[in-house]
Amino acid sequence: MTLRSRQTPSYELLRECNYDIPKLKKFVQDNENKLTIDQQAAYTYISENIGLYFIDAPGGTGKTFELSLLLAKERMNSRIALAVASSGIAATLLEGGRTAHSVFKLPLNLANTETPTCNISKGTDMAEVLKRCSLIVWDECTMSHKAALEAVDKTLQDIRGNKKVMGGVTFVMAGDFRQTLPIIERGTRANEVQASIKSSKLWNQVKKKFQLSTNMRIHLRRDKILMMKMMLLLRMKLLNVFPETSFVWVMVRYVQIKMVKLT
Repeated sequence: MTLRSRQTPSYELLRECNYDIPKLKKFVQDNENKLTIDQQAAYTYISENIGLYFIDAPGGTGKTFELSLLLAKERMNSRIALAVASSGIAATLLEGGRTAHSVFKLPLNLANTETPTCNISKGTDMAEVLKRCSLIVWDECTMSHKAALEAVDKTLQDIRGNKKVMGGVTFVMAGDFRQTLPIIERGTRANEVQASIKSSKLWNQVKKKFQLSTNMRIHLRRDKILMMKMMLLLRMKLLNVFPETSFVWVMVRYVQIKMVKLT
């Protein structure tokens, strides 16, 4: 949904609209070609289809990079894209990121609340943002209690007047079930699994699940390593032509050292 002007925009609305569009466009143009095959598949599908998605991303596979591109692509088209995370550290890694509890006004005692709801009423500033947004990404959602996800779903349906899952907004969950699951006070492993979003009724409504498996560190360093090998071959050939005291030999050696430092 394209942003509409208001006579007195709220702080929440200004916060989600105050992005440098030329900078976002440059970020997208510079980084789209850096996506791995599995990242590109998720990026293209999510960008073109509305629904609830989950990105399974072990450490080092570029989850934050993927989410940042999705957010930038929406925002550069003057649309509202919300970035939330289950922890404060994860939230700081996303542009404009905040914790899920802060954005959705979730109760703190989710595990002890029978039917938790978000403390957001219709007509409020945050409700207006949720009504207008076209994309929501939730990083490290695997750490959150399933009740949080269900409360957000109920709130979005109510505020947006849409009974589709998540009120008809594109909703991207990302995380790694191999890491920390929801913390249940004095709970067992079984309690943690039961509280996981995989045990939620919404898990079966996930439109598509994506798996990121390519290590981004290796992927991005591949070109640098190839260039270093080429420089080594060039140096070996030049050694037979130019003496070590020549300017050409010194420059080749300098570039070689620089490439080694980059890798």
